[in-house]
Amino acid sequence: MIEELIRTVSATDDDAIEGLRAIADAEPERLTPYLGTLLDRDVLWPGTLYRAADAEVVRRVVERVDGGRTPDRLDQLLVILAHSGHPLAESALRRWSTQPPAGADRLHVDALSYARVGGWTVGPDGRRRDLCGDVAYEWVMRAGPRRADVATCPWCASPRWTAADLHTADPAVGAALAHTGWSGRLVIETCHFCACYTTLYSRVTPAGDTAWWTGNARPVHLGSVEAEDPPALVPVPGAARRSPYQASAWERGGSTLGGRPDWIQDAEHPDCPGCGEPMDYLGLVGGADLDEYGEGAYYLHLHRPCGFAAVTYQQS
Repeated sequence: MIEELIRTVSATDDDAIEGLRAIADAEPERLTPYLGTLLDRDVLWPGTLYRAADAEVVRRVVERVDGGRTPDRLDQLLVILAHSGHPLAESALRRWSTQPPAGADRLHVDALSYARVGGWTVGPDGRRRDLCGDVAYEWVMRAGPRRADVATCPWCASPRWTAADLHTADPAVGAALAHTGWSGRLVIETCHFCACYTTLYSRVTPAGDTAWWTGNARPVHLGSVEAEDPPALVPVPGAARRSPYQASAWERGGSTLGGRPDWIQDAEHPDCPGCGEPMDYLGLVGGADLDEYGEGAYYLHLHRPCGFAAVTYQQS
């Protein structure tokens, strides 16, 4: 199957690329022997195909950037390196952040900022920090309790939605949140409506406390809105995913705790309002799992040192 896809693939062959993308999500290492051929054929997108790139392929991509032969493809080459997460890629991105390669003047951010696309970053101490976990679990929707005393959104007066209620005593939760350093209960409440318009932050504690952050700013384009009930569902951990890349923002059953996000738009790891560092990714709740006609996806984030959680939303 892979051989046939590789034989027919080209940068404009959507069917073959989608077939390879599915393999990269489920078993990325199966593509490793073929990535050199994809590079030869100038198939540089999506960069997720190169998640399991070996040192030789990464070296070739770095040499292509350094050679400046295709500055118009620099964005795609940097995305490939970010997704590979390889030490050679990390070294190159660090170098290019101070010594920009040809074509860098066309980018919106410096080279090292591309690391976030691959789910990692370099902290103020100069050390690499992974923003995502390496294990993932299905997030199954269950009916949540209806409470009369639930807090409401200060902007639209909608009852707040419990987007997550987790405890690291659960082995699945502990594994999925290991990269965050969190220990204890984690409750994330948000406004399911207003989160569609802006990043909403909350203060959280390991005791399960959650509070609306007073620094949240109401979007000027939100307009006049009426209160509406939040989803009557709360996600609970289910079976382990085969791969950390199997979240789906589009399909029913795609909601996932841990692992890597399936971004609908560009990668979006919000900055912690306490310290400015990018927040860790926790999981994805797909609109298709919340409502029969739901769309888009909610992305949950956490920064343990400062005690902040965040909810972002994307749709096509």
